Amino acid sequence: MIEVQGLSVTFGSGRQRLMAVEGVSFAVPAGGAFGLVGESGAGKSTVLNAVAGLLHGWQGRIALDGRPVAGQRSLADRRLAQMVFQDPYGSLHPRHSVDRILAEPAAIHRLDRVEARIVEALAAVGLGPEHRFRYPHQLSGGQRQRVAIARALILEPRVLLLDEPTSALDVSVQAEVLNLLRRLREERGITLLMVSHNLAVIAFLCDRLAVMRQGRVVETLETAQLRDGRVAQDYTRELLAASGG
Repeated sequence: MIEVQGLSVTFGSGRQRLMAVEGVSFAVPAGGAFGLVGESGAGKSTVLNAVAGLLHGWQGRIALDGRPVAGQRSLADRRLAQMVFQDPYGSLHPRHSVDRILAEPAAIHRLDRVEARIVEALAAVGLGPEHRFRYPHQLSGGQRQRVAIARALILEPRVLLLDEPTSALDVSVQAEVLNLLRRLREERGITLLMVSHNLAVIAFLCDRLAVMRQGRVVETLETAQLRDGRVAQDYTRELLAASGG
């Protein structure tokens, strides 16, 4: 469902030139869940933004559902893969009600059954009719992130791109959102690509992962290997130790 081959991303030019991502490759099968882990500045979110079509000028190959995609994406490409951002308060318009937040992507993509889709999307993320006409400031952090996930789901994507979707939430709420994402994957067969600095989060949700450092993938492994401590790179061991693994 997702193929990334030799992806490189450079920012700036001349003395200001920064190679943010260099030669990154991985693949995620349909219905799979893949994690990108590493410390801040490792290039994880840059990779995710390139896959999402939020960056231009990258080099390499990105394919979704077997079709190469360029920087400019069609509406069909954007409907196929939807993004859930790190900070739900920042990613939701503060002056738009939940109803309007969910109706907007449906209008852009000219979907039918908008009313029914809004109700279904809210139900899918565990929110009821009482949340529909509230504003982001009237919701808890966990509820805001559920709205952000509902906004992605309303387009019925086959891929969810998750940029640290629980890092801004309390620990107890993190578990609720992670369980929701796992259930959506099981029920809908959605493919997940998730960025996190938290190995425990990745181990809970993903089948496989790539460890990134300074823009490069230093190790790719199964989640079971991570849980058992069967890792090859010292850097991965350092991440495990820092996360209490």
